[in-house]
Amino acid sequence: MKKIIAADNAPGAIGPYSQAVAAAPLVITSGQLPIDPATGSFAGSTIEAQTRQSLTNIKAILEKAGCTMDGILKTTVFLSDMNNFGAMNKVYAEFFSEGSYPARSAVEVARLPKDALVEIEAIAAQS
Repeated sequence: MKKIIAADNAPGAIGPYSQAVAAAPLVITSGQLPIDPATGSFAGSTIEAQTRQSLTNIKAILEKAGCTMDGILKTTVFLSDMNNFGAMNKVYAEFFSEGSYPARSAVEVARLPKDALVEIEAIAAQS
């Protein structure tokens, strides 16, 4: 059965979608922009700050669903500029345990909502 996940400590959906949907044993997040839920604005203007906030938002949503970052099976990273890949990758690695990295795709896109530098989505297994 499908269950909608809504975390108060992550930005609310800005359209007709849910932050995440759980269908045991999986939780699938929508793409997370680098929006700080406390301010409603981007967490910063650098790829590092934006990557950190996008992943922090994913972590909050997954925690609401009873998951951890180590439960992530797959992520998709959307970058506005592939030249930001190295800096994004460095921050990204901080969120996962060594040897427990999820599968991942990273692609450059023409444009992201609100002109973000990064957007990240995840598929996780419930504990």
